[in-house]
Amino acid sequence: MSQFQNPGRRQVLKAGALLAAAAGLPRIVFAQDQRLVVSDPGGPYTEAYRRAFYTPFEQATGIKVISVARESQPVAQFSAMVQTRNYVWDVTTLTISADIPFLEEKGFLEPIGLKAEDYPELLPEAITPNWLGVDVYSTVLAYRTDTFAPGKGPQSWRDFWDVEKFPGRRCLRRNPLDTLEQALMADGVAIDDLYPLDVERAFKSLDRIKRHVDIWWTSGAQAMQAIQSGEVDMISTWNGRAQAAIDNGAPVEIAWNQGLYSIEGWAIPKGTPRADLAKQFVRFCADAQRQAELTKTLAYGPTNRKAFDSIPAERARLLPTEPGNLQHMRLPSPQWWAENRAAVTERFNAWILS
Repeated sequence: MSQFQNPGRRQVLKAGALLAAAAGLPRIVFAQDQRLVVSDPGGPYTEAYRRAFYTPFEQATGIKVISVARESQPVAQFSAMVQTRNYVWDVTTLTISADIPFLEEKGFLEPIGLKAEDYPELLPEAITPNWLGVDVYSTVLAYRTDTFAPGKGPQSWRDFWDVEKFPGRRCLRRNPLDTLEQALMADGVAIDDLYPLDVERAFKSLDRIKRHVDIWWTSGAQAMQAIQSGEVDMISTWNGRAQAAIDNGAPVEIAWNQGLYSIEGWAIPKGTPRADLAKQFVRFCADAQRQAELTKTLAYGPTNRKAFDSIPAERARLLPTEPGNLQHMRLPSPQWWAENRAAVTERFNAWILS
């Protein structure tokens, strides 16, 4: 190695700390170290998180938050960062049903030490030792009120499957998550009795509706456009996308009955050098006022129930965790999906093409 080679940044930091200690000076803090790279789904999420979490955290701590858009399915990237120790970001949003069980099993989550008893106002499903849920979205049934009178459209998945009583163009998600549960509820399974999923029964139910489905959507934007434009009359979609269509003037109504909610929140890739800063940020986002602020931009529910003290009643009625809405919905089993997702996804994809 050449003696004139530029020293690495880590060497400079170490040398600075040693010199400061030798001289009896305070340890040098480099401004560029006081930053945190946070990834989120982008688009309206970035705007909402910036307003509710990023800027207030910067103001409270002096730690700069740099936001980047993550991949739509972040688990593979998250896993690769931990395995290669090449950290593109320090904290990201993940969902409890689809992501956390797998990453916990692999040991890829940075220990945060969160305890449910320290956050009594949070939904109990919104906290694990290494993950904090901050917002809730739901997969719901929505329909056009220019096709069906308000309150007279399909109100359950059995109604959605009933093509004679509720004729119209239909749209479902091209993904087994939520769709298998909906198929079982359409076949008469109670929402509290879904797990373990009867996969054979679910696919038999899907066989009955398949030829009546006009669109199988693959992105939230596609789903919103389909119901907003009138391309379909009823849809299984995320409540935030249905609400966006309503906000844009579309004659759409949400039926919360038999909704399947998911919790989205923050986790830290194990080993990131800025883990301590990331843990500060995660804990900061549990705050009720911060979560209430989030709901002004996104129609997703807070996990901190005290946030509703600061949310106007008119807005609260549009959110999944409003008690009147939440009582009709359930959380898909994270454990069941962690164990079965690969197999049922392969089968579902083959079924779609058959």
